[in-house]
Amino acid sequence: MNAVITGVTKGIGYAIAQAFAAGGFNLAVTARSEEGLNALRRSFGQYFPKSEVLALPFNLGRKEEAKAFGRAVLEHFPTVDVLVNNAGLFLMDDVTQEEDYVLEQMMAVNLYGPYYLTKALLPAMKKRRQGHIFNICSTASLAPQADKGAYGITKFALLGFTKALRLELQDQGIRVTAVLPGSTWSASWEGSGVPEDQLMRAEDVALAVWNAWSMSRNTVVEEILMQPQK
Repeated sequence: MNAVITGVTKGIGYAIAQAFAAGGFNLAVTARSEEGLNALRRSFGQYFPKSEVLALPFNLGRKEEAKAFGRAVLEHFPTVDVLVNNAGLFLMDDVTQEEDYVLEQMMAVNLYGPYYLTKALLPAMKKRRQGHIFNICSTASLAPQADKGAYGITKFALLGFTKALRLELQDQGIRVTAVLPGSTWSASWEGSGVPEDQLMRAEDVALAVWNAWSMSRNTVVEEILMQPQK
């Protein structure tokens, strides 16, 4: 089985990649950092030697690169069982004061990247009438949050895309799940002053994704909403 996962060099994406490698999947992964992808390839080669890893650097905020990654995946793995659209960009600002590029950059990464990559890989799923697409949204997909106005706009849009996909694909054997995690510990929180034990663990989000995939094909978990306990 083959899983495609974006934004894998840290945090939730890395944990999801670990979960599927441990479950016996081959992986096609991407991120912008070639150094980070090389580190992942070395680590997975040591701990998951039976999992083949195709790791390619792409900027999914660029339409042609998102499409190119999709083509590269299908040239290497002709079938795709799982797609996890995890790559994302967060820029904190006030929507009434921010420069135009803030919304534009986040929309390109957070919505257009998943949109074009999904469209590139869908024909392979439709041909077999099976597959599972996970879009990593956010609690910001449900309600606006202070200093996260433009980010919330993009995540609202990603949730809308997810719902539209689910409706269109429900009769074609393809499951679609929105994952809406709250604050989750990753390297980006270091130095913030927020104690690690007050945030969720990326491994818990990965476990939720794995469990949703593991259910029978007759069942789809439409949304996974997760919050820190504190």
